[in-house]
Amino acid sequence: MSDARPPEGAHTAGAGTPVSVQGVAERVMAWQASHGRHHLPWQNSRDPYRVWLSEIMLQQTQVRTVLEYYACFLARFPDVGALAKAPRDEVMGLWSGLGYYSRARNLHRCAQQVMAEHGGAFPNTAEALATLPGIGRSTAGAIAAFCFSERVPILDANARRVLTRLSGFARDLASAGNERLLWELAQSLLPTRDLAQTMPRYTQGLMDLGASLCTAQAPRCSLCPLTGSCVAFRDGAPERYPVRTRKLSRRPESWQLLLVRDGQEQVWLQRRPPTGIWAGLHCVPVFADTASLAAFVAALGAGRDLVQERLPPFVHVLTHRDLHLHPVLVRGNFVTRPSDDGQWLGPDRWPALGLPAPIRKLLAATQTRR
Repeated sequence: MSDARPPEGAHTAGAGTPVSVQGVAERVMAWQASHGRHHLPWQNSRDPYRVWLSEIMLQQTQVRTVLEYYACFLARFPDVGALAKAPRDEVMGLWSGLGYYSRARNLHRCAQQVMAEHGGAFPNTAEALATLPGIGRSTAGAIAAFCFSERVPILDANARRVLTRLSGFARDLASAGNERLLWELAQSLLPTRDLAQTMPRYTQGLMDLGASLCTAQAPRCSLCPLTGSCVAFRDGAPERYPVRTRKLSRRPESWQLLLVRDGQEQVWLQRRPPTGIWAGLHCVPVFADTASLAAFVAALGAGRDLVQERLPPFVHVLTHRDLHLHPVLVRGNFVTRPSDDGQWLGPDRWPALGLPAPIRKLLAATQTRR
Protein backbone atom coordinates (compact mmCIF):
# COMPACT_ATOMS: atom_id res chain seq x y z
CA MET A 1 0.00 0.00 0.00
CA SER A 2 1.40 3.39 -0.92
CA ASP A 3 1.94 5.97 1.84
CA ALA A 4 2.54 8.77 -0.65
CA ARG A 5 1.37 12.13 0.57
CA PRO A 6 0.62 15.41 -1.22
CA PRO A 7 3.62 17.71 -1.42
CA GLU A 8 4.07 20.35 1.27
CA GLY A 9 1.85 23.34 0.62
CA ALA A 10 -0.83 21.24 -1.07
CA HIS A 11 -4.36 20.47 0.02
CA THR A 12 -6.11 17.23 -0.93
CA ALA A 13 -9.53 18.14 -2.27
CA GLY A 14 -12.58 15.93 -1.85
CA ALA A 15 -11.91 14.35 -5.23
CA GLY A 16 -8.43 13.30 -4.09
CA THR A 17 -6.62 15.78 -6.37
CA PRO A 18 -3.78 17.67 -4.65
CA VAL A 19 -4.28 21.41 -5.02
CA SER A 20 -1.35 23.74 -4.44
CA VAL A 21 -2.35 26.49 -2.05
CA GLN A 22 0.82 28.40 -2.77
CA GLY A 23 0.10 31.60 -4.61
CA VAL A 24 -3.63 31.06 -5.23
CA ALA A 25 -4.73 33.90 -2.96
CA GLU A 26 -2.00 36.20 -4.28
CA ARG A 27 -3.02 35.58 -7.89
CA VAL A 28 -6.69 36.15 -7.13
CA MET A 29 -5.92 39.40 -5.32
CA ALA A 30 -3.58 40.68 -8.03
CA TRP A 31 -6.19 39.92 -10.69
CA GLN A 32 -8.94 41.60 -8.67
CA ALA A 33 -6.87 44.75 -8.24
CA SER A 34 -6.32 45.04 -12.00
CA HIS A 35 -9.39 43.45 -13.56
CA GLY A 36 -12.05 43.01 -10.89
CA ARG A 37 -15.12 45.07 -10.18
CA HIS A 38 -14.56 48.36 -8.33
CA HIS A 39 -17.60 50.43 -9.29
CA LEU A 40 -20.37 48.80 -7.26
CA PRO A 41 -21.86 51.08 -4.58
CA TRP A 42 -21.43 48.58 -1.74
CA GLN A 43 -17.74 47.98 -2.46
CA ASN A 44 -14.93 49.64 -0.53
CA SER A 45 -17.21 49.87 2.49
CA ARG A 46 -16.61 48.54 5.99
CA ASP A 47 -20.20 49.33 6.99
CA PRO A 48 -21.81 45.97 7.88
CA TYR A 49 -25.28 47.35 7.15
CA ARG A 50 -24.46 48.20 3.55
CA VAL A 51 -22.53 44.99 2.94
CA TRP A 52 -25.26 42.87 4.54
CA LEU A 53 -27.98 44.59 2.48
CA SER A 54 -26.07 44.00 -0.76
CA GLU A 55 -25.29 40.37 0.07
CA ILE A 56 -28.94 39.55 0.80
CA MET A 57 -30.14 41.30 -2.37
CA LEU A 58 -27.52 39.56 -4.52
CA GLN A 59 -28.64 36.08 -3.52
CA GLN A 60 -29.92 34.48 -6.75
CA THR A 61 -30.27 37.94 -8.31
CA GLN A 62 -28.12 39.66 -10.93
CA VAL A 63 -26.12 42.75 -10.06
CA ARG A 64 -27.83 44.98 -12.62
CA THR A 65 -31.20 44.20 -11.06
CA VAL A 66 -29.96 44.82 -7.52
CA LEU A 67 -28.44 48.24 -8.21
CA GLU A 68 -31.74 50.11 -8.41
CA TYR A 69 -33.28 48.35 -5.42
CA TYR A 70 -30.16 48.90 -3.33
CA ALA A 71 -30.23 52.64 -3.97
CA CYS A 72 -33.94 52.86 -3.11
CA PHE A 73 -33.49 50.91 0.13
CA LEU A 74 -30.59 53.08 1.26
CA ALA A 75 -32.49 56.25 0.44
CA ARG A 76 -35.46 55.13 2.54
CA PHE A 77 -33.58 53.14 5.21
CA PRO A 78 -30.09 54.68 5.58
CA ASP A 79 -29.21 52.51 8.58
CA VAL A 80 -30.29 49.37 10.38
CA GLY A 81 -32.34 51.34 12.90
CA ALA A 82 -34.47 52.94 10.20
CA LEU A 83 -35.11 49.55 8.62
CA ALA A 84 -36.00 47.97 11.96
CA LYS A 85 -38.58 50.67 12.73
CA ALA A 86 -40.27 50.56 9.32
CA PRO A 87 -43.65 48.85 8.89
CA ARG A 88 -43.33 45.44 7.28
CA ASP A 89 -45.64 46.43 4.42
CA GLU A 90 -43.34 49.30 3.52
CA VAL A 91 -40.31 47.01 3.44
CA MET A 92 -42.16 44.47 1.31
CA GLY A 93 -43.39 47.25 -0.97
CA LEU A 94 -39.85 48.43 -1.71
CA TRP A 95 -38.79 44.82 -2.28
CA SER A 96 -41.70 44.10 -4.64
CA GLY A 97 -40.43 42.78 -7.96
CA LEU A 98 -37.06 41.60 -6.63
CA GLY A 99 -38.42 38.13 -5.91
CA TYR A 100 -37.60 35.52 -3.27
CA TYR A 101 -39.68 37.46 -0.76
CA SER A 102 -38.53 35.45 2.25
CA ARG A 103 -35.32 37.49 1.92
CA ALA A 104 -37.25 40.70 2.63
CA ARG A 105 -39.08 39.21 5.61
CA ASN A 106 -35.78 37.96 7.05
CA LEU A 107 -34.14 41.31 6.28
CA HIS A 108 -36.73 43.09 8.42
CA ARG A 109 -36.51 40.51 11.22
CA CYS A 110 -32.72 40.64 11.17
CA ALA A 111 -32.68 44.44 11.49
CA GLN A 112 -35.05 44.25 14.44
CA GLN A 113 -32.91 41.58 16.10
CA VAL A 114 -29.72 43.60 15.60
CA MET A 115 -31.39 46.54 17.31
CA ALA A 116 -32.98 44.51 20.11
CA GLU A 117 -30.16 42.08 20.92
CA HIS A 118 -26.98 43.75 19.70
CA GLY A 119 -27.56 47.43 20.43
CA GLY A 120 -27.78 48.33 16.75
CA ALA A 121 -24.31 46.97 15.91
CA PHE A 122 -23.83 43.88 13.77
CA PRO A 123 -21.76 41.12 15.45
CA ASN A 124 -18.14 41.12 14.29
CA THR A 125 -17.63 37.38 13.75
CA ALA A 126 -19.02 35.05 11.12
CA GLU A 127 -20.16 32.61 13.79
CA ALA A 128 -22.28 35.23 15.52
CA LEU A 129 -23.56 36.74 12.28
CA ALA A 130 -24.81 33.32 11.15
CA THR A 131 -27.24 33.24 14.10
CA LEU A 132 -29.21 36.17 12.67
CA PRO A 133 -32.32 35.62 10.49
CA GLY A 134 -31.57 35.10 6.81
CA ILE A 135 -27.78 35.05 7.21
CA GLY A 136 -26.25 31.73 6.21
CA ARG A 137 -22.64 30.66 6.52
CA SER A 138 -21.45 32.16 3.24
CA THR A 139 -23.21 35.50 3.77
CA ALA A 140 -21.83 35.64 7.29
CA GLY A 141 -18.37 34.95 5.92
CA ALA A 142 -18.67 37.73 3.35
CA ILE A 143 -19.75 40.30 5.95
CA ALA A 144 -17.04 39.22 8.38
CA ALA A 145 -14.33 39.26 5.70
CA PHE A 146 -15.31 42.58 4.16
CA CYS A 147 -16.11 44.49 7.33
CA PHE A 148 -13.99 42.87 10.04
CA SER A 149 -11.19 41.18 8.02
CA GLU A 150 -11.91 37.86 9.69
CA ARG A 151 -10.11 34.91 8.10
CA VAL A 152 -13.22 33.00 7.06
CA PRO A 153 -14.23 31.63 3.64
CA ILE A 154 -17.27 32.21 1.49
CA LEU A 155 -18.96 29.61 -0.65
CA ASP A 156 -21.58 31.40 -2.70
CA ALA A 157 -22.40 30.20 -6.22
CA ASN A 158 -19.47 32.07 -7.78
CA ALA A 159 -16.88 30.90 -5.24
CA ARG A 160 -18.21 27.34 -5.36
CA ARG A 161 -17.78 27.26 -9.14
CA VAL A 162 -14.21 28.65 -8.99
CA LEU A 163 -13.07 26.30 -6.23
CA THR A 164 -14.59 23.10 -7.58
CA ARG A 165 -13.04 23.72 -10.99
CA LEU A 166 -9.70 24.73 -9.51
CA SER A 167 -9.48 21.54 -7.45
CA GLY A 168 -11.34 19.15 -9.75
CA PHE A 169 -13.78 18.57 -6.90
CA ALA A 170 -15.95 15.87 -8.46
CA ARG A 171 -17.87 14.83 -5.37
CA ASP A 172 -21.61 15.43 -5.25
CA LEU A 173 -22.37 18.64 -3.35
CA ALA A 174 -25.88 17.37 -2.66
CA SER A 175 -24.13 15.52 0.19
CA ALA A 176 -23.58 17.57 3.36
CA GLY A 177 -20.30 15.71 3.97
CA ASN A 178 -18.95 16.68 0.57
CA GLU A 179 -20.03 20.25 1.12
CA ARG A 180 -18.00 20.26 4.35
CA LEU A 181 -14.93 19.05 2.43
CA LEU A 182 -15.28 21.96 0.03
CA TRP A 183 -15.52 24.37 2.96
CA GLU A 184 -12.25 22.90 4.24
CA LEU A 185 -10.61 23.55 0.87
CA ALA A 186 -11.97 27.10 0.83
CA GLN A 187 -10.51 27.68 4.29
CA SER A 188 -7.08 26.34 3.26
CA LEU A 189 -6.78 28.81 0.37
CA LEU A 190 -7.39 31.96 2.44
CA PRO A 191 -4.67 34.60 2.83
CA THR A 192 -2.60 34.30 5.99
CA ARG A 193 -1.00 37.75 6.32
CA ASP A 194 -2.07 41.40 6.40
CA LEU A 195 -5.71 40.30 6.75
CA ALA A 196 -7.08 43.85 7.04
CA GLN A 197 -6.28 44.34 3.34
CA THR A 198 -6.09 40.82 1.97
CA MET A 199 -9.35 39.31 3.23
CA PRO A 200 -11.62 41.91 1.58
CA ARG A 201 -9.57 41.82 -1.64
CA TYR A 202 -9.44 38.02 -1.87
CA THR A 203 -13.13 37.58 -1.05
CA GLN A 204 -14.12 40.13 -3.68
CA GLY A 205 -11.73 38.48 -6.14
CA LEU A 206 -13.43 35.07 -5.83
CA MET A 207 -16.80 36.69 -6.41
CA ASP A 208 -15.53 38.64 -9.41
CA LEU A 209 -13.81 35.64 -10.99
CA GLY A 210 -16.99 33.59 -10.82
CA ALA A 211 -19.13 36.44 -12.13
CA SER A 212 -16.93 37.52 -15.03
CA LEU A 213 -14.60 34.68 -16.13
CA CYS A 214 -15.43 31.40 -14.41
CA THR A 215 -19.06 31.53 -15.51
CA ALA A 216 -21.47 28.60 -15.55
CA GLN A 217 -21.47 28.46 -19.35
CA ALA A 218 -18.60 29.27 -21.73
CA PRO A 219 -16.01 30.23 -19.09
CA ARG A 220 -13.20 32.43 -20.35
CA CYS A 221 -10.35 30.30 -19.05
CA SER A 222 -7.68 31.99 -21.19
CA LEU A 223 -8.05 35.15 -19.09
CA CYS A 224 -8.14 33.47 -15.69
CA PRO A 225 -5.20 33.93 -13.30
CA LEU A 226 -5.64 30.38 -11.96
CA THR A 227 -5.38 28.34 -15.17
CA GLY A 228 -1.91 27.11 -14.25
CA SER A 229 -3.34 25.37 -11.16
CA CYS A 230 -6.83 24.55 -12.42
CA VAL A 231 -7.68 20.86 -12.73
CA ALA A 232 -10.83 21.52 -14.77
CA PHE A 233 -8.87 23.61 -17.28
CA ARG A 234 -6.17 20.94 -17.51
CA ASP A 235 -8.79 18.28 -18.21
CA GLY A 236 -10.70 20.47 -20.65
CA ALA A 237 -14.00 20.07 -18.76
CA PRO A 238 -14.75 23.17 -16.65
CA GLU A 239 -18.50 22.97 -17.23
CA ARG A 240 -18.58 19.59 -15.48
CA TYR A 241 -18.24 21.41 -12.15
CA PRO A 242 -19.72 21.85 -9.62
CA VAL A 243 -21.39 18.44 -9.33
CA ARG A 244 -24.83 18.36 -7.74
CA THR A 245 -27.17 15.49 -8.60
CA ARG A 246 -30.12 16.56 -6.50
CA LYS A 247 -32.12 18.96 -8.64
CA LEU A 248 -35.00 21.21 -7.72
CA SER A 249 -38.32 19.58 -8.43
CA ARG A 250 -40.26 21.79 -10.83
CA ARG A 251 -43.91 21.38 -11.64
CA PRO A 252 -46.67 23.44 -13.23
CA GLU A 253 -49.48 24.88 -11.18
CA SER A 254 -52.64 26.61 -12.42
CA TRP A 255 -54.13 29.57 -10.54
CA GLN A 256 -57.28 31.56 -11.23
CA LEU A 257 -56.84 35.23 -10.33
CA LEU A 258 -59.83 37.47 -9.58
CA LEU A 259 -59.39 41.23 -10.03
CA VAL A 260 -62.38 42.92 -8.42
CA ARG A 261 -62.71 46.66 -9.03
CA ASP A 262 -65.39 48.99 -7.71
CA GLY A 263 -66.76 52.21 -9.14
CA GLN A 264 -63.99 54.26 -7.53
CA GLU A 265 -61.26 52.21 -9.22
CA GLN A 266 -60.37 50.53 -5.96
CA VAL A 267 -59.19 46.94 -6.10
CA TRP A 268 -59.90 44.19 -3.56
CA LEU A 269 -56.69 42.77 -2.08
CA GLN A 270 -56.05 40.07 0.50
CA ARG A 271 -52.89 39.08 2.34
CA ARG A 272 -51.42 35.73 1.31
CA PRO A 273 -50.88 33.04 3.98
CA PRO A 274 -47.67 33.30 6.05
CA THR A 275 -46.10 30.31 4.29
CA GLY A 276 -45.99 29.14 0.69
CA ILE A 277 -45.81 31.05 -2.59
CA TRP A 278 -45.90 34.85 -2.15
CA ALA A 279 -46.16 34.35 1.62
CA GLY A 280 -47.34 37.45 3.46
CA LEU A 281 -47.72 39.59 0.33
CA HIS A 282 -50.87 41.41 -0.72
CA CYS A 283 -52.63 39.76 -3.64
CA VAL A 284 -55.92 39.52 -5.50
CA PRO A 285 -58.07 36.50 -4.54
CA VAL A 286 -56.63 33.22 -5.87
CA PHE A 287 -58.65 30.12 -6.75
CA ALA A 288 -57.54 26.62 -7.63
CA ASP A 289 -60.08 26.18 -10.43
CA THR A 290 -62.64 28.01 -12.52
CA ALA A 291 -65.57 26.52 -10.61
CA SER A 292 -64.39 28.02 -7.31
CA LEU A 293 -63.86 31.40 -8.92
CA ALA A 294 -67.28 31.27 -10.62
CA ALA A 295 -68.99 30.46 -7.32
CA PHE A 296 -67.30 33.42 -5.63
CA VAL A 297 -68.27 35.77 -8.47
CA ALA A 298 -71.87 34.49 -8.39
CA ALA A 299 -72.15 35.31 -4.69
CA LEU A 300 -70.42 38.62 -5.26
CA GLY A 301 -72.85 39.59 -8.02
CA ALA A 302 -76.10 38.71 -6.25
CA GLY A 303 -78.48 41.59 -6.99
CA ARG A 304 -75.84 43.59 -8.85
CA ASP A 305 -74.90 44.22 -12.45
CA LEU A 306 -71.31 43.09 -12.87
CA VAL A 307 -69.09 43.42 -15.89
CA GLN A 308 -66.85 40.37 -16.22
CA GLU A 309 -63.89 39.96 -18.57
CA ARG A 310 -61.44 37.09 -18.89
CA LEU A 311 -57.96 38.44 -19.53
CA PRO A 312 -55.17 36.68 -21.45
CA PRO A 313 -53.49 33.94 -19.38
CA PHE A 314 -49.73 33.97 -18.86
CA VAL A 315 -46.97 31.99 -17.14
CA HIS A 316 -44.91 33.28 -14.22
CA VAL A 317 -41.74 31.26 -13.58
CA LEU A 318 -40.55 30.65 -10.03
CA THR A 319 -37.60 28.60 -8.82
CA HIS A 320 -39.69 25.50 -8.23
CA ARG A 321 -42.98 26.26 -9.99
CA ASP A 322 -44.34 27.36 -13.33
CA LEU A 323 -47.43 29.33 -12.37
CA HIS A 324 -50.04 29.32 -15.13
CA LEU A 325 -52.09 32.37 -14.23
CA HIS A 326 -55.62 32.95 -15.54
CA PRO A 327 -56.88 36.42 -14.59
CA VAL A 328 -60.53 37.45 -14.58
CA LEU A 329 -61.54 41.11 -14.21
CA VAL A 330 -64.86 41.93 -12.55
CA ARG A 331 -66.23 45.46 -12.23
CA GLY A 332 -69.21 46.73 -10.32
CA ASN A 333 -70.56 48.96 -7.57
CA PHE A 334 -70.17 47.18 -4.25
CA VAL A 335 -71.89 48.20 -1.04
CA THR A 336 -70.54 45.29 1.00
CA ARG A 337 -67.10 43.75 1.22
CA PRO A 338 -66.40 40.85 -1.15
CA SER A 339 -65.08 38.75 1.77
CA ASP A 340 -64.07 39.02 5.41
CA ASP A 341 -60.34 38.94 4.78
CA GLY A 342 -59.22 41.85 2.65
CA GLN A 343 -59.60 45.53 1.91
CA TRP A 344 -60.40 47.99 -0.85
CA LEU A 345 -57.33 49.90 -1.98
CA GLY A 346 -57.15 52.69 -4.51
CA PRO A 347 -54.32 53.62 -6.88
CA ASP A 348 -53.00 56.02 -4.25
CA ARG A 349 -52.32 53.14 -1.84
CA TRP A 350 -51.73 49.76 -3.46
CA PRO A 351 -48.50 50.70 -5.34
CA ALA A 352 -46.71 51.11 -1.99
CA LEU A 353 -47.63 47.62 -0.77
CA GLY A 354 -45.67 44.42 -1.07
CA LEU A 355 -47.18 42.84 -4.18
CA PRO A 356 -45.97 39.92 -6.32
CA ALA A 357 -44.52 41.27 -9.56
CA PRO A 358 -47.18 39.74 -11.86
CA ILE A 359 -49.99 41.07 -9.66
CA ARG A 360 -48.50 44.56 -9.70
CA LYS A 361 -48.35 44.44 -13.50
CA LEU A 362 -51.94 43.22 -13.74
CA LEU A 363 -53.21 45.99 -11.48
CA ALA A 364 -51.35 48.63 -13.47
CA ALA A 365 -52.55 47.23 -16.80
CA THR A 366 -56.22 47.10 -15.74
CA GLN A 367 -56.31 50.41 -13.85
CA THR A 368 -57.81 52.39 -16.73
CA ARG A 369 -59.78 49.61 -18.44
CA ARG A 370 -63.45 50.34 -18.94
